[in-house]
Amino acid sequence: MSAAKGGLVIFTANSNPSSRELGKRIAERLGVELGKVQVYQEANRETRVQIEESVRGKDVFIIQTVSKDVNTTIMELLIMVYACRTSCARNIIGVLPYFPYSKQCKMRKRGSIVSKLLASMMCKAGLTHLITMDLHQKEIQGFFNIPVDNLRASPFLLQYIQEEIPDYRNAVIVAKSPASAKRAQSFAERLRLGIAVIHGEAQAAESDLVDGRHSPPTVKNMGAIHPSLEIPLLIPKEKPPITVVGDVGGRIAIIVDDIIDDVDSFLAAAETLKERGAYKIFVMATHGILSSDAPRLIEESAIDEVVVTNTIPHEIQKLQCPKIKTVDISMILSEAIRRIHNGESMSYLFRNIGLDD
Repeated sequence: MSAAKGGLVIFTANSNPSSRELGKRIAERLGVELGKVQVYQEANRETRVQIEESVRGKDVFIIQTVSKDVNTTIMELLIMVYACRTSCARNIIGVLPYFPYSKQCKMRKRGSIVSKLLASMMCKAGLTHLITMDLHQKEIQGFFNIPVDNLRASPFLLQYIQEEIPDYRNAVIVAKSPASAKRAQSFAERLRLGIAVIHGEAQAAESDLVDGRHSPPTVKNMGAIHPSLEIPLLIPKEKPPITVVGDVGGRIAIIVDDIIDDVDSFLAAAETLKERGAYKIFVMATHGILSSDAPRLIEESAIDEVVVTNTIPHEIQKLQCPKIKTVDISMILSEAIRRIHNGESMSYLFRNIGLDD
């Protein structure tokens, strides 16, 4: 495919060289060269974008992977999208394999729904389409007023399990909390394996304070409430002792989730599974953020291997921890770009994917 003849331009918006690797892989698969653009930080930390080729009347795909400086990453994308818009690009499609701030998609007390704000900013800047992968909550798609294609990494992770874990038939898919049970069930049904769920882990559940109903102050103001009204208080949650629902004794335990960032919950789950008799423990996740001391903690833990995709660059973490393995997902992203540019249906990329996946 020729970028000049086909009216297709692919840019990477990252000023960080390590974050441009995915863009190069996608461009190679499509047989095009990356577009010429300069993205850099001024001395005062302002982001500057200079597009060095014509994009008039073309389909522009901007690939942006999230670096450690997530806010700079967002500004780079927004400024580049706006630059393409003012340069009369026909369509501007953002390719964000990992959508930042995706965990802040529900109201928590007096906080804000940041992913909604980010979606509005992208649309306002001039984005006409978004390609992403494994959103933390699928409902985030509703924050946009443009088409959103939420691709899945599970086929690549399932293939890794089948090809790289020789005795995977003796495995059990594990959800480290009830909230992850649907994802675990999806993996288990496709691999024809059993499922186990860890319940009672010692961490604050994400669903405890997310729906905004705790927003009013809890202090009783008798002057504001009619004396005859006694609103019943909700009984506070109390986590039971850690239990594993399902048999993991003498089995390989494969913990699945969408994001692995703070690894404390994964380490606690691994210890619990070891105590219950699991002899090997794998962790499979789409997005490997692996912040702070995550590589060191994984290396010292009972986890045998952590498998993540390259939606987020993590070469430094891999050098610190040989247990971290990478699965390349550039194939599905390049196919999505090809289909959108050629006006083909995207349904092929979503075959066998149910509403709960």
